[in-house]
Amino acid sequence: MSTSEQPPVGPRAPMSLSPSRASDFMQCPLLYRFRVIDRLPEKPSEAATRGTLVHAVLERLFDAPAVERTAPRAKALIPGQWDRLLESKPELAELFAEDADGERLAGWLVQAEQLVERWFTLEDPTRLEPAERELFVETELDSGLRLRGVIDRVDVAPTGEVRIVDYKTGKAPRPEYSEGALFQMKFYALLVWRLKQVVPRRLQLVYLGSGDVLTYDPVEADLLRVERKLLALWEAIRLATETGDWRPRPTKLCGWCDHQAVCPEFGGTPPVYPLEIRPELRAEIVSARPPESDDSGQGRMGPVQPAP
Repeated sequence: MSTSEQPPVGPRAPMSLSPSRASDFMQCPLLYRFRVIDRLPEKPSEAATRGTLVHAVLERLFDAPAVERTAPRAKALIPGQWDRLLESKPELAELFAEDADGERLAGWLVQAEQLVERWFTLEDPTRLEPAERELFVETELDSGLRLRGVIDRVDVAPTGEVRIVDYKTGKAPRPEYSEGALFQMKFYALLVWRLKQVVPRRLQLVYLGSGDVLTYDPVEADLLRVERKLLALWEAIRLATETGDWRPRPTKLCGWCDHQAVCPEFGGTPPVYPLEIRPELRAEIVSARPPESDDSGQGRMGPVQPAP
């Protein structure tokens, strides 16, 4: 059935938690509501779409034999993967609707090529045989909370040690702002641990925008702490869902938000809340704190040299 033939998906209560949606709630509960419950449309961005394209190229490159995983071959995959992306998401054509001569699109594709080329300075795909690529993982905790996510790459050593790898097409954050990406990686590690009963040996962030590779070696205490944090987040989300109390949390990121027109912080009025409200509940939304910057010896994070 084509996209145009599919029935519209209406509002619904949250059913599970992913790293992105957990980050949304910590950033701004109202943004979480707009994305998860109201499902308000958002315009595609060039940066995010370029990231999706680069991820697709790096995933497909591993279809080739090791000796053929070269930078020219990877760059040659870009036009075809862009066509496939447009076919699956026709709305992305809006990005270059006013680009009559194709100049902006050509420059955008060159930027994607540069990101792909930089990856070869950070890792050597001829020496890698990923166990999984773009792996969808889902599990339910003892509490009933369902967690899900998509991991860019999973490497498994002959000794059984697991490495989780995530590609970032932006620049590496300064150390004091690295906790957001690290939270995402610990989320993935928790999923793998609960599914496979194995704590990943290493979490690796590959920043193609700046040419940095950051690693973190988690231990069980890290993952237990993340699990507790997620349970607190989910309780806050449950309370907000049942009371309808979704409060905006203004930050400098508001300038990039697509929902300013319906945000009270910008003089807007949110849509009528589409779910049933339980007024007898007190709206005691748990204030989500970001992960602590000091892991107190519960793991190690640091830059590494590019793979040989």
